[in-house]
Amino acid sequence: MDVFTVPGAFSWSELMTSDPAKAAEFYGGLFGWTIEPMDMPVGRYYVAKVGDVAVGGLMACPEGGPAVPPAWGSYVTVADVDETVRRCVALGGQVLMPAMDVPTVGRMACLQDPQGAAINVITYVPRG
Repeated sequence: MDVFTVPGAFSWSELMTSDPAKAAEFYGGLFGWTIEPMDMPVGRYYVAKVGDVAVGGLMACPEGGPAVPPAWGSYVTVADVDETVRRCVALGGQVLMPAMDVPTVGRMACLQDPQGAAINVITYVPRG
C-alpha cells in the first residue's frame, strides 16, 4: 500500500514544538532517525527518515498562533482536501486551518472533530 495515494491511510507525522532543532536531536538519538533540515517559507523544517524513507517532520510552532503545547499530529491522505473540508463541516466538525497548497508537497487542511480532536488531511502532489 502506498500511504501517499490511498485515501484513508495515515501518511505523515509531524511535531510542532518550541525548539525543533533540539527535538530533532532528541528523536534522532531516540529512534535512530536521520534528520535532514530544509528551509521552507515558514522557517526551517526537519524531515525525519528511517533509512531512505521520509516518515515525518518537525517544525516550530507558528508565531502569533494560539498557545498550544508541543505535540505530534497525524496526516491522513484524502482524494480531495476541499471536499473533505466540506464533509467535515457537514458532519459537525470545524476547520482549524483552511485548505492551503504546500509547494511540491500537496494540498492540506487541519480539521477538528465534534469532540475536539484535531487531524490533518492531505492530497499529495503525484510523485514521479
